[in-house]
Amino acid sequence: MTAKTSAARMSMMSHERCLAPLSQIRLQAWLSPAFPIGSFSYSHGLEWAVEAGHVSDRQSLVDWLEADLSYGSARNEAFFFYEAWCCTIRNDRAKLLEIAELAAAFRATSEFARESWQQAAACLGTLQAVWPDETLGWLSQVLCERDIQPVLAVVLGVRGATQHLPVSLVLPAFLQSYIANLVIAGVRLIPLGQTDGQFAIAALEKAVLSASTEAETTSVDDLGSAAFTLDLASMAHETQYTRLFRS
Repeated sequence: MTAKTSAARMSMMSHERCLAPLSQIRLQAWLSPAFPIGSFSYSHGLEWAVEAGHVSDRQSLVDWLEADLSYGSARNEAFFFYEAWCCTIRNDRAKLLEIAELAAAFRATSEFARESWQQAAACLGTLQAVWPDETLGWLSQVLCERDIQPVLAVVLGVRGATQHLPVSLVLPAFLQSYIANLVIAGVRLIPLGQTDGQFAIAALEKAVLSASTEAETTSVDDLGSAAFTLDLASMAHETQYTRLFRS
């Protein structure tokens, strides 16, 4: 091995060592509560579930969120995230647009739709301002031209892929942030102590990993929700008399 070859290899190894931590830092930034997409203002129907008495303590909160991950809209979000990531890795923009359109249409209630696109639009704007990306720029333009609202799972799935983050890391992280936000809402609504909130997050780890694993073997034909009460909670929340959250 020549000195030149050795130096080039060492430079490449150094770059790889730097790239991985950089990608992980960015992922943490995008999924952080400090990322300005307003996730703290949505409860995904949980506010009504607490009002109605369906969720009243830590265990019932865990049961509610586990059902969402296993049978509800969170399960579908995992699918859309995974498909967006795969399409981006393959550079299949036609399929990516198809997934983005399907994800935008796949909303059971008006509040779920608003919750999704408002966060996605804020996420897109911040990402393109701070960490601009060609694929996201293209997707944003095409969706705007077709009057299709963006979906957060698709936006982050694309950006995770262009950042070269493995789906086995980025998908569970996305679902974990989704669940953590709702646990925080539960802590405020029930109310629960901060430690109880962390116990709830810990109790949902296996459900998060299971939903992530299932998404990798799921097809469009398997999309759907069997968490009917979750959809009813969202509908009822629209007319709930007193509320803290947008959804």
